[in-house]
Amino acid sequence: MTRFLVVLTDVRPLTIAGRNERLIPERRRQVVGATSREAADKIAGAFMALGMVRAGRQRVKVIAVGRRQLVPASPPA
Repeated sequence: MTRFLVVLTDVRPLTIAGRNERLIPERRRQVVGATSREAADKIAGAFMALGMVRAGRQRVKVIAVGRRQLVPASPPA
């Protein structure tokens, strides 16, 4: 089962090097877990209604974490 995290972060100013989340992640304000994509989308929608997100000072991210179900390959025809 794949779990989802909904993350509310502060937006950093753009630098010459850009924004590299792997080197310097944005500061997290709120992290909420969800068990389905639909639930994660509803939570993200609520976060997107916040004034700081609408003003562009914060960002909402939905991240899939955990295991994914493997789809068996279909036999060649």
